Amino acid sequence: LVCSFTLVVFTLERAISLRGSRIIPGPFTKRLTQQLQSGQIDREQALLVCEENQSIAARVMAAGIKKWGRSAAEMEQALIDAGERASHELRRFLRVFSALATVGPLLGLLGTVLGIIQAFQDISGAEAMGRMEMLSRSISEALFTTASGLAVAIPAVILSLYFSSCVDRLLIRLDALGQDVVEAISSEALSSKSGSRSKKAA
Repeated sequence: LVCSFTLVVFTLERAISLRGSRIIPGPFTKRLTQQLQSGQIDREQALLVCEENQSIAARVMAAGIKKWGRSAAEMEQALIDAGERASHELRRFLRVFSALATVGPLLGLLGTVLGIIQAFQDISGAEAMGRMEMLSRSISEALFTTASGLAVAIPAVILSLYFSSCVDRLLIRLDALGQDVVEAISSEALSSKSGSRSKKAA
């Protein structure tokens, strides 16, 4: 019962925490990326926008924006560091599902062993001697704990795999956002934009 309750609580927590719209707000990231690419916003304004949003995507993009005008390699390293911090935050509590998948069957097996021991002790009494139906009923009740443990472990394994895949997809999207920032405000990108403007002016 404790494992079942824990599984339900952490499933709800992860389902809410790993919503794509919460981690990577589409309107915010699209607008900020366009503003960076078109030069409509400067470093301080961009950082202020990220600070106001407070999403994980905003924190990752802010790590790149803080390196405004630096080389692409330097910006990418800052984004990698921010991505690792985001990964740790997104993977929080996923070990709980693995723990439940391991502990659930073991607790069920323990209950079964203890139940069978108790069943044989009861049947060894003189009043139950030779009554096989009593043995069958007792063992059936003892095996129920193993079935209960598996009923917790199987969903825990499935949910662990599901949430892990959700995290992987979110990290891929965060990496793509980081690349957009690099392509917009790295020294190489700014030099390229400056050269293009000079040619148009000429």
